[in-house]
Amino acid sequence: MKKILGFLGFVLIAGGLSGLVHEWFDGFRLFGFLRHLAPDGYELYASIVYVVVGVAVSLYADSLKESPSE
Repeated sequence: MKKILGFLGFVLIAGGLSGLVHEWFDGFRLFGFLRHLAPDGYELYASIVYVVVGVAVSLYADSLKESPSE
């Protein structure tokens, strides 16, 4: 579970940063699938939300304890 949440956090952070770079410099679209989740006209705000949620998920994943089987 910790690894899955860590990966999800990474995807959200990277996708959000990619969206911010795309909005600010009008280029570079690496994680294009995240743009389909944002309503038209709110791509900048959605990218900021992706980064914030990604950081929150990553911090939560780091707070989980490792199970003995991992």
